[in-house]
Amino acid sequence: MVISTVALNQPPVVLIEDYLLNPPDHMEWVDGQLVEKNDMTLKTSRVQLTLGRLWSDYKNTHNLGGECYTETPCRTNQQIRRPDLAYLTPELLAQFGEPNVFPQVFPLLAEIVSPTDCAEDVFNKASEYLEAGCQEVWLVFPDSGWIVVLTPQSRSLVTRGENVSTQTILTGFSVPIDDLLGR
Repeated sequence: MVISTVALNQPPVVLIEDYLLNPPDHMEWVDGQLVEKNDMTLKTSRVQLTLGRLWSDYKNTHNLGGECYTETPCRTNQQIRRPDLAYLTPELLAQFGEPNVFPQVFPLLAEIVSPTDCAEDVFNKASEYLEAGCQEVWLVFPDSGWIVVLTPQSRSLVTRGENVSTQTILTGFSVPIDDLLGR
């Protein structure tokens, strides 16, 4: 990977072409810089695995096709991000296959918010996904028990004791938040 330094005390600039050829693990490409994703905790990792398994089981049970992925890089309008969880429709899978970096944003994705994540950054990333064509973003806050579901047309906030449901992709999927997050 080619890294160049523009000036002293400046972080190295990484060319997007280099990132696309060999995306480094746990790194996003943001404004020409490699940005390490915050580490997950045991709880956030468990929630990521649980939600991925539930989405995958739902698509398989309903013969919807497509695939679920964890931390797979995709392009937004200006960055390369690694959503914690993503669902790729069978149509997009047939069109693009499984490249090192998916050339567009996934239609359904989730970010599992870690205790060290800044709320402003999480919501800005969700806006970036939606502006790039994502049809549905889930922001999962395991510690507080909140899940925010965002689409270009709607926003919903659900919490413990309630069910969370997909709005536009994997239509019909629903799960009690307590089952997803644990009690």
